[in-house]
Amino acid sequence: MRGGTSKGLFFRSDVLPSDPAERDALILRALGSPDPYGTQIDGLGGATSSTSKAVIVGPSSRPDCDLDYRFGHVSIQSPLIDYSGNCGNLTSAVGPFAIAEGLVAPLEGVTEVRIWQANIGKRILARVPVRDGLPLETGDFRLDGIPWSGAAIELSFLDPGGSAEAPLLPTGHELDTLEIPGLGRIEATLINAGNPTVLVRAADLGLTGRELPAQIGADQALLERCERIRAHAAVTMGLGDTPDAVSRSRPATPKLAFVAPATDSVDTRGEPIPAERIDLLARILSMGRPHHAFTGTGAVALAVAAAMPGTLVNAMTPWAGQSGVHHCRLGHPSGTLEVGAEVIADANGWQVPRAILRRTARRLMEGVVLVPE
Repeated sequence: MRGGTSKGLFFRSDVLPSDPAERDALILRALGSPDPYGTQIDGLGGATSSTSKAVIVGPSSRPDCDLDYRFGHVSIQSPLIDYSGNCGNLTSAVGPFAIAEGLVAPLEGVTEVRIWQANIGKRILARVPVRDGLPLETGDFRLDGIPWSGAAIELSFLDPGGSAEAPLLPTGHELDTLEIPGLGRIEATLINAGNPTVLVRAADLGLTGRELPAQIGADQALLERCERIRAHAAVTMGLGDTPDAVSRSRPATPKLAFVAPATDSVDTRGEPIPAERIDLLARILSMGRPHHAFTGTGAVALAVAAAMPGTLVNAMTPWAGQSGVHHCRLGHPSGTLEVGAEVIADANGWQVPRAILRRTARRLMEGVVLVPE
C-alpha cells in the first residue's frame, strides 16, 4: 500500500510466524533484503528509505483501540528491521487496510479507526472516508510528493509527546549544545514526539535549507557529518549506549532534520514555493538518506517543537515565543505540508494533547508474495 509519501508491504498479524526471528526473516526476504547491490531486485522493496517498509496489523487487545499496528523500517543492504519508531505516512494506510481486510467494520461516510501504535506505545485516531463499505481513495485533496489527488485521511496523534524510551524532552531542555568529536559544538533541539527527532539549524551545517535531495545525497561528507550528529544526539537522548552502536543497529530513529526560516525556494519539479506560503523550510534524513518529501512523524515532531518556546524551531516561526495551538506550514523538497499541534504548559511541564495532519492512501495490490524456503 501507499500511505502518504511512503510505500510498504502490509501483513495481517495472523499470517506471519509468531516467532520474531522467523517473522523478520520472511519480511526481509519478501522485500529483497539484504541486497549488497542496493536494489532489492529479488523482492518487493523499492530500494529507497521511503519504499523499504513493512506494516503488521491485527486486532487490538486493548479496550480503547481497534487495531494493534507495528511498523518495521527494513534496511536495504543489511539483515536488519528497525522497530524503534513509527512511520507517520504509512499510518494513514492502516485504517483503510483494516477496513478492506474486515478487521474494522465500515461506517458509511467516515469511519473512525482507533489505532494502537505498538512501537512507541501511543494511540492514533484515523478518520477514513468510506463509500459503499470500502475505503474511499479518490478525492480532491492534493498531497505534495504524490502525482494524483485522493481522499483526505485525518490522523490525530493523541498525546504524542514522550514514550517508554524517553520523555518529550529527553534532556529536560528545549535547546541543547552537543559536543561532537571532530566537529565541535552544535546546538540542537532533541524532542520525542511522533518519533525521537534531532532538529538542527541548516545554517549550522553550512546549508540554506533550500537544498534538494539530489544535492544533499551527493554530498557524502555532509551525510557522514549528519550521521555523527544523529548518533551522538541519540546517546544524549538515552536511546543508545554509544554512537557506533546507534549507527550500526538503530538507523531509523532518531531522525535528523535541519530547518531554516521561511524564504523563497523551489521544489524538485522546479515549481516555486513563495516564502509567504510557508512558516519554515525543512529537510529530513531517513535511514541515512535525504527524504524526497518529509516524514509524517518528523512533521509531528517539528510542529510540536515549533509550538514550544525555547526551541530553535520556535524561534524561526512567525509566532516565536508563543505556545498553544499552531498550524505549521513546512516547505520541503516536494512542496508544502501543513501539520497542527497543541502545546501547553502546566505544573508538570510541557504537554502535547494532540497533533494532526492529513494524508492520502491507496491499496496498490493484494495477493501472495512468494518467498523461497
